[in-house]
Amino acid sequence: MSVHHVAATPETVRLGFFDATVAPVLTIASGDTVALECLSGGPEVMPAAGSDLVVPPSLAAIHAANLPRLGTHMLTGPVAVAGAMPGDMLEVRIEAVEPAADWGYCGFRPLAGTLPEDFPTRFMSHIPVDRVRRTCRLPWGPELALRPFFGIMGVAPPADWGRISSREPRRHGGNLDNRELVAGSTLYLPVLVEGASFSAGDGHGLQGDGEVCVNALELCLDGRFTLVLHTGGGAADPVLRQPRAETPTHFITMGLNEDLDLAMKQALREMIELITARSSLSRDQAYVSCSLAVDFRVTQTVNGEKGVHGMLRKGMLFA
Repeated sequence: MSVHHVAATPETVRLGFFDATVAPVLTIASGDTVALECLSGGPEVMPAAGSDLVVPPSLAAIHAANLPRLGTHMLTGPVAVAGAMPGDMLEVRIEAVEPAADWGYCGFRPLAGTLPEDFPTRFMSHIPVDRVRRTCRLPWGPELALRPFFGIMGVAPPADWGRISSREPRRHGGNLDNRELVAGSTLYLPVLVEGASFSAGDGHGLQGDGEVCVNALELCLDGRFTLVLHTGGGAADPVLRQPRAETPTHFITMGLNEDLDLAMKQALREMIELITARSSLSRDQAYVSCSLAVDFRVTQTVNGEKGVHGMLRKGMLFA
C-alpha cells in the first residue's frame, strides 16, 4: 500500500470549519496511509516577541495568509478515499502521533470552559515540551508525561449541513477530544459524502477527561493514518450512526449532545447496539452487562456538544 504526505500550508489547511464542498487536497486508495502535518494556535495565542519559544515557519506562513476563519482549529486536509459513498464506514487506523514543536499552550478565555462564571478573564500558559523525553513542564513546576492525540478527526458532514464550525463534535466526528485515541487506536466514522473527505487537527500533547478549562496542551503534531473503506458499514457494525473507536484493550462508543444526560444515554444506547451486534446477547442482557462491565466517562464539557464515551474491555463479554 502507498504512503502519502500532506504538509500544512495555506493551500492544505482551513481554519475552524468542516464543509462538504471543500475539494480534497489528495485522493488515496482504501488501505493507503497518509501522513498529515497538523498545526495549532492562532495569532492571539502565540508567544510574545523575544520569547525563547519559536513559532514554526509553517505556522507563521498560515497566519500571514489571512485565510477565511470560522473557528480556532487548524485542520489539515481533506483527504478523499476513492470509492467511498454515503452509507459506507471509514476505518481510521492511527498509526503514529508525534509532537512537532517544542512548546504548546493551555489557557481559558471569557465565556468559555466549564466554569465561565467563575473565571471571567483571560489566562494563557505557554508550556515547554521535551520531545525526546516526551514530557512537558508547567510554568508552576510539575513535569507531566505526554500522551499525544488529535482532538479533531472527522469526515465531511452532509452537504445539507453547509459550512459548520469545527467546535462541535457531531455525527461526522470532528472535535471529539477523546484522550483514548492515541497511536495504536482506531476510529470508525460514517461516510456522509462521496469520497468521505477525512481531516485532522487540534493536536493535544496531554489532556484529562473533561478538558474542563477549554484547552488541552495544544500542540503541533504529525500524524500517520491508514484509511480503510468498509462498503455498507462493515459486517460487525452494519449501520454506523455515531463515531466509534477501539484501542488494543477496549471497545469505545460515544455520545454527543449539548445535554450531558442525553450524551450519556446516547453512548449507552450505542454500547448496547455494539454488544448485541457482536455477540448473542439480547438487548436486556446487554443493558445489564453495561451496568456491570462498561465504564462511562465524560469526554469533554467545553465544545457546546458535550461528550461521553463508554469503554468495554475486550474479552469481557465476547471475543
